Amino acid sequence: MISLADQKRRIEQGKLTPEGALAESLAAIDKHEADIKAFVTRAKNPKAQAQGPLAGIAVGIKDIIDTADLPTEMGAPSIYKGNQPRADAPIVMQLKLAGATVAGKTTTTAFAANDPTPTLNPRNRAHTPGGSSSGSAAAVGAGMLPLAVGTQTGGSVIRPASFCGVAAIKPSYRLLPPVGVKCFSWTLDTVGLFAAGVEDVAIALSVITGRSELNAAEMTSPRIGVVTQDFAGPPEAGGAEALQHAARAAAKAGASVRELKMPDIVAEAWKIHNVVQQFEAHQAFAWEYRQNYDIFPPMLRRRMDDSRQYTAADYDAARIVAVKARAALSEIFKDIDVLLALSAPGVPPKGLDSTGDPRYNALWTLMGTPCVNVPAYIADGNLPVGVQTIADYGDDAKAIAAARFMERALKS
Repeated sequence: MISLADQKRRIEQGKLTPEGALAESLAAIDKHEADIKAFVTRAKNPKAQAQGPLAGIAVGIKDIIDTADLPTEMGAPSIYKGNQPRADAPIVMQLKLAGATVAGKTTTTAFAANDPTPTLNPRNRAHTPGGSSSGSAAAVGAGMLPLAVGTQTGGSVIRPASFCGVAAIKPSYRLLPPVGVKCFSWTLDTVGLFAAGVEDVAIALSVITGRSELNAAEMTSPRIGVVTQDFAGPPEAGGAEALQHAARAAAKAGASVRELKMPDIVAEAWKIHNVVQQFEAHQAFAWEYRQNYDIFPPMLRRRMDDSRQYTAADYDAARIVAVKARAALSEIFKDIDVLLALSAPGVPPKGLDSTGDPRYNALWTLMGTPCVNVPAYIADGNLPVGVQTIADYGDDAKAIAAARFMERALKS
């Protein structure tokens, strides 16, 4: 994979120019894209910027995010074929102002929901790369890009990162602006980043936000609470082994590790995630679903059909549960630094009919907490499984510092 941190260091040392760094990514895209199919559209003759902390860094933008010079079809060309926004979304402008170069738009499941893309998993092409940020995760995992942008409403950043064996962060809710991103659920939609390693993610997030503290040093002797999320169902064999392996590695590296059971209200919040998501989706997709029903993406259409029963009273009750669960979760973080949980139930499923199950991600999206995927385990078939470090809302630096610890511990 291409390391953003490595490219940045070589540029700063005068061993590489921004043009040379961009050329490394463009050459890798030329080499691998025909097989991986991570891009919807590639930029024509992209140029490296001369200045900025991300000068020379090629970035992929998930195709539900507005770009002024590339179409945004949202994985739904039946409705949005050739749709050309007039302005860049704020996240895109933040990247450009930092010196990054947009290399292209990466594939997304239709409206960042269920209907899969043609993108293949770079670790094993017979398996899904995950979704909905399929192209962003796969492009980084295939070594085509040092940085890519995705979004998560259920599990659409952390899960594909796990499946493709890359680092990723779903930051605290609203740390990165969701303006200019096709809305699925305004309570849940969160912009996230993919990169080769935790250091790469940390550098990118700190530069984009102007918050140097997010490029946090590795935590020493973290207090880790292991969460199995029993309320979400048992993991697959590969997932169970990955979490146990990560917990053992953390303890061996000097962490204080203990298993935690979540309070009942937190388990209840996991159950109502779908109520919040789907009630808001019926408003966010009102025009597309009601006015374009026959050409609406079929898997998402079934999901919308099956969730029409949620009422405003159901939604209000669910939001009250979420508020109580966030308070209970904050209490837990008074005694630990981070939670450690699986990023996905197990290895990426075979085939492209499904992008995998987000059941181990939905709770943390609803809680708005920062989550960092760290590749933890390689199962038979070169299939990755990741674990996620989870900190309290707003403690993104702590989630990153713990992820750096986990990354080193797992490599030891």
